[in-house]
Amino acid sequence: MKNKIAVRFIAVIAVLLLIACATAPITGRRQLTLIPASELNGMSFQQYSQFLSEHKLSDNVAETEMVKRIGSRIQGAVEQYFADHGMSGSLAGYSWEFNLVIDSQINAWCMPGGKVVVYTGILPVTQNEAGLAVVMGHEIAHAVANHGNERMSQGLLTQLGGIALAEALKSKKEETRNLFMTAYGVGATVGLLLPYSRTHESEADHLGLIFMAMAGYNPNEAVSFWERMAAGKKGAPPEFLSTHPSDETRIRKIKDEIPEAMGYYKPL
Repeated sequence: MKNKIAVRFIAVIAVLLLIACATAPITGRRQLTLIPASELNGMSFQQYSQFLSEHKLSDNVAETEMVKRIGSRIQGAVEQYFADHGMSGSLAGYSWEFNLVIDSQINAWCMPGGKVVVYTGILPVTQNEAGLAVVMGHEIAHAVANHGNERMSQGLLTQLGGIALAEALKSKKEETRNLFMTAYGVGATVGLLLPYSRTHESEADHLGLIFMAMAGYNPNEAVSFWERMAAGKKGAPPEFLSTHPSDETRIRKIKDEIPEAMGYYKPL
């Protein structure tokens, strides 16, 4: 009896894996995405609004306008890239938003549906507009490449026994919310942030370079930014580095990818 149950369970998982595969943009990597974009966007918009209600937005007009300007330009680059490759449907339901929050953490993130937050603590490291474009391009790349969906899908399989999201939302609301929050790294009080894999990091670096280049920012700035991040890593790494490893291998790969990104570069 137990063997039959195990076989059925494995068969169900196999079917899920087969029907839930998507393809990451640019790299073409196959990925597991069990959660419909409409469900993720709904949770994203709700949690983003709650986050903003609990955190103070920066009153620095110049810095706030810079965040919104960079975000708008990268948004345009993403939409253009997806349109050029017949993937505009992947961005259906997006409602882009870019905010600068007062917080000393060296951090930034992008949730499903284009909801972006930059922390003021990262601005001394980015130093200039192109440096911040590196960060925002990287974080937006994580979102449009469905990396969070992959992590949450893995969580559904391992932490909630592979039950359907609709059932999880009904019977395990708190667990599902926590799974979403940890998958997307929103807030440190929910639990440990699930680290992006090196595969995800490499993809985000790659896509981010192309998006920032299309938005008019020189992708060579990425090398300088990650060198500054690495130089500032003393003792316990900042939150941004704890899940975004910065090392010689990463910087070398970015240097290797810059010639491709320069092909998309359109100076402002």
